[in-house]
Amino acid sequence: MSILDRIVADTKDLVALARRKNSLDELRSGPFFNSPTLPLASALRSDDLAYIAEVKKASPSKGIIRYNFDVRSIALGYKLGGASVLSVLTEPAYFHGSLSHLALARQAVDLPLLRKDFIVDSYQLYEARAFGADAVLLIAAVLDASQLKELYAEAASLDLGCLVEVYDARELDKLDLDQIEVLGVNNRDLNTFEVDIRHSLEVFASVPARLIRVSESGLGDPLDLAHLQGEGVDAVLIGETFMRADEPGRCLRDLREQVAGHFAEQTRPTRLRRVV
Repeated sequence: MSILDRIVADTKDLVALARRKNSLDELRSGPFFNSPTLPLASALRSDDLAYIAEVKKASPSKGIIRYNFDVRSIALGYKLGGASVLSVLTEPAYFHGSLSHLALARQAVDLPLLRKDFIVDSYQLYEARAFGADAVLLIAAVLDASQLKELYAEAASLDLGCLVEVYDARELDKLDLDQIEVLGVNNRDLNTFEVDIRHSLEVFASVPARLIRVSESGLGDPLDLAHLQGEGVDAVLIGETFMRADEPGRCLRDLREQVAGHFAEQTRPTRLRRVV
């Protein structure tokens, strides 16, 4: 089994266990379940590059990324640093995430929150809503076309936005591109965990221009980000770069400033000297 296969199998087991512990009615009675959600798509529509800043303690490929993991402080720092959206890892076994991290982030900031996990069951949508998420990640690599369509529709019925993620352009065949608003491309192969940021631009070349385009994973170089912005990418999702910094929010702010400077330089018109 690949790492992805193991994570998905373990996630299904965790969902079955969670169902036995908490019914849907219990989730519906949670403090955030009936609160208005913040729209994901509008938060990512900007004249500048939008940043989805990730709250992530660990990963399967890197192990523990951040030992000093104060979710409230990280979330607030991200808001002050200019994040448009926060992505919160909730997968416990491989990423050391928790739904409690989602709730802590919700208490700390009024930015849209994306539950980042391996969503394989509608029960997880109710969990996301109950713990304060505004949107969820749907990964094409772990869902078939009918599952994607059904989960997307059910998320919408719960007022949850969706970031639909693909890795390979062939996965676009699973998607109803008339249904979705926000498309992410993971630059990291979820089977090998190798990274190639060219994937984003290759896949985005095949999708309608109206979609909000999010490049994910392996990002942190200001020149790369400025290039992606210049090629029409609307937003980037960054985790490890920020999580390894002493002050994630300051790191975000500094990166935003560097990218803006590089982008301005790239798009500055060339002045021609007048020959007398």
